[in-house]
Amino acid sequence: MNSLSQKKPAILGGTACFPQGPPEWPFPDKAVNQVLEEAQQSGIWGKYHGPYLEQLQQELATLHQREQVILCSSGTVAVELALRGLGIGKGDEVILAAYDFEGNFKNILAVGATPMLIDVDSRNCNLDLNLLEQAITKSTKCILVSHLHGGMVPMQALENFSTKTGIPIIEDACQVPGINIEGRTAGSWGQIGILSFGGSKLLTAGRGGALMTSSPQIAQRVKLYSYRGNEAYPLTELQAGLLIPQLQTLQQHHQKRQTNVEHLLQQLGENSGLTSLTNTDYTHDTSSYPGYYKLGFKYNADHFAGLSRERFCDSMQAEGIALFPGFRALHMIHSNKRFKQVNQLPVATLCDQNLVVLHHPILLTDEKNMKTIAQAISHIHDQAAQITHMYTHNPLNLRHKKSNDYPME
Repeated sequence: MNSLSQKKPAILGGTACFPQGPPEWPFPDKAVNQVLEEAQQSGIWGKYHGPYLEQLQQELATLHQREQVILCSSGTVAVELALRGLGIGKGDEVILAAYDFEGNFKNILAVGATPMLIDVDSRNCNLDLNLLEQAITKSTKCILVSHLHGGMVPMQALENFSTKTGIPIIEDACQVPGINIEGRTAGSWGQIGILSFGGSKLLTAGRGGALMTSSPQIAQRVKLYSYRGNEAYPLTELQAGLLIPQLQTLQQHHQKRQTNVEHLLQQLGENSGLTSLTNTDYTHDTSSYPGYYKLGFKYNADHFAGLSRERFCDSMQAEGIALFPGFRALHMIHSNKRFKQVNQLPVATLCDQNLVVLHHPILLTDEKNMKTIAQAISHIHDQAAQITHMYTHNPLNLRHKKSNDYPME
């Protein structure tokens, strides 16, 4: 990637590429506003149960080919309910990628079970199916799998493994609502699918989640646990109403994000110091396409004259670009007394050190902004040594206000 000019990066006192900061999310939406107005006029926003909740359940059931949809207060709660729905508890083990959202790890602990951490695929930093056999013990009761940062887990192979071993799957599709994996909607594989409607998510109601299954036994266990005279973890009627019009435009937005990701990767080229997690096609199936809640990259500090990942992210944020370090690897932030593991988890350790993620709202803008992002990366590359020097000699002067501090779930 060649720099088009010697523009001074904002972190060094230059003008930010996006002085207004990253786009605010969610974007204004006339259909969502109409729901708000209708709910206010009718008073339906205050009802415990109404038509919005029922319609949302029906639309999610149809999209995912599931018989039961249980709406709840968050994706995190949905994962815990899924574990309880499978009857998982003390003495059980749940297989989980060592690089994953921390809430999944804590949910396993919350039901009294033990996470069995396995490494991730070096190509896309998602769960490595080749390590599953090594992770199985007589206590294994579930595989909890996520699709993260533009990567996808080959679900047909995982489902074949589940059928062979009898170990059920919880598919966490919180980052990828509505995408296709090998011809099926993410969240429709395995025994249980999970969605999140958090404030930063592709489908957002501020908070909220969904558990989807075709097992009446699982659904009944979840309902028995959740019902305490009323719903302990409810999604509100108003939240459901806000999600319905977003479902109708979801595929259009996926296509827009995909197009802009392609533009961005083309602008970056093959020698940018950033390697996309979406480069490898695992399924060789045209009916598969990734989701981009976070667009993930492996960061090569050597390409940036040794500039640390954290300083690189600071430099990008100073440009008004919402790029952050990825998750912390689970084995790096929890006592080894709280989990078991397969091998030393070397790839997940590298993910902990090297991944960066671009938050999705900018991907719904235009091609020109993708070029601007690539140019910002080029300028930072060209003056990486100066940035490192400034951090070394003036660390207290380099703090800057972030326009948006997006949650990292």
